[in-house]
Amino acid sequence: MAVSREVSEDTRAYVKGLVERGKVAMDAIKDLTQDDVRTISKAIGWLAVNKAEEWAEINYEETKMGRLESKIARTKARARGISRDHNNARTVGVVDVDEEKQLVKIAKPVGVVASLVPTTVPMGVVFIGAMNAIMGKNATVFSPHPRAKHCTWQCAEDIRHLLKNMGYPEDLVICIEEPSMEKTTALMEEADLIVATGGAPMVKAAYSSGTPAFGVGAGNVVVVIDETADLKDAAEKIMTAQLNDYAIGCSTENAMVIQKDIYDDMLKASVETGAYICNAEEKARLQAFLWKGPRKLNPDAICLPAPEMARRAGFSIPDDRTWIIVEETGYGIDYPFSGEKLSVVVTAYKYDTFDDAIALVNGIQNYSGAGHSCGIHSKNDDHILKYALSTHTSRVAVNMTVGLSNAGNWNNGMPFTINLGCGTWGGNITSENITWKNYINTTWVAREIKNYTVPTDKELFGDVPGKMEYFKGLLD
Repeated sequence: MAVSREVSEDTRAYVKGLVERGKVAMDAIKDLTQDDVRTISKAIGWLAVNKAEEWAEINYEETKMGRLESKIARTKARARGISRDHNNARTVGVVDVDEEKQLVKIAKPVGVVASLVPTTVPMGVVFIGAMNAIMGKNATVFSPHPRAKHCTWQCAEDIRHLLKNMGYPEDLVICIEEPSMEKTTALMEEADLIVATGGAPMVKAAYSSGTPAFGVGAGNVVVVIDETADLKDAAEKIMTAQLNDYAIGCSTENAMVIQKDIYDDMLKASVETGAYICNAEEKARLQAFLWKGPRKLNPDAICLPAPEMARRAGFSIPDDRTWIIVEETGYGIDYPFSGEKLSVVVTAYKYDTFDDAIALVNGIQNYSGAGHSCGIHSKNDDHILKYALSTHTSRVAVNMTVGLSNAGNWNNGMPFTINLGCGTWGGNITSENITWKNYINTTWVAREIKNYTVPTDKELFGDVPGKMEYFKGLLD
């Protein structure tokens, strides 16, 4: 849905009032120390750990999407992981000193943050956004998705209660109670920074609002399984991704590209983990159910258990089947299953040479999910490096469940987050995980370097000045 640019005076006044409240709250905490903001962040994290069950139930009751146990586990893991990452974060006052270059870096707030909250992970976006924003002494105004407005508001309200108990302004966290496109548009124009988590139209609107923005591109993770892979392990990890909140996350595996000589064995290994392989008629029924039009997912079809999804699509599968495989050969608008599905459906492709696999991955992600993430199951280090060098992606997960590694996990070194930048491939300003670093401005203080020396041209340009053929007709 396109974001409306028409904003009434009443709406603009309402939103300006919210932003002004945030600025007043920020002014009240301008003298807090690094330890102060770190303590507030950790308190929000600890609240999330202890509210995980309650928030998950409220979320599911309203949205009817995903799995309670996955939501609970995600909240607890992210709250703990971000608290770990904040342990050594420097976001207040002098944060870096370079004696050699005579540079000092000072961190300052970015201002009032507009956080656009999706229906898929509303609670996570709120508490993680609040933790990161407060580290830089910022306030945040959250704009919920209409389908998740109550749970988004409740999460924000719990954090406001916590802030009040701690003696800090509640308005460091504000939530729009009755969201609308009009209010979201006004908020994007009034805020100092936008963090947009949602569909492509919303992210595009954020970038075109005139306000600095960190947008998050669409996910559509493709994993390659080469001939050296442990097929049982690969199948189990892809299955694990599907059962993680019934594939609600943007990092969930959506397609697997399998070397042709092991293709049948990989499908067999997948079936042994609980997969169901659709025939042509079932594939057609599933396609008609999943999409309302080109690239337009049916919101009532996503994040469902596999048997229930099949039933609603018009066919039946055994109750012990936990994920669904559809076989495909192409990608693009004529091949809907090559796109992001937000469901326990994985598209299977086969490839011949490894170069073919890379070309197929890039083709799929150029259609959907450009720049987000991909994965590979392989014991061949040359393949892994070539894959990482040649794919248009910001993240490559190696022999891991992509959906449980990209946004941080204890078994890898990725920073914990809820927002994943997709770089210029995905139309984003960054290809990094969005963290506390993105919620601060920096001021550089430069002093003169005494007794400096200027490098020689030989040191600066190497052998280039002697290559006169380079400059023929230019420096004659």
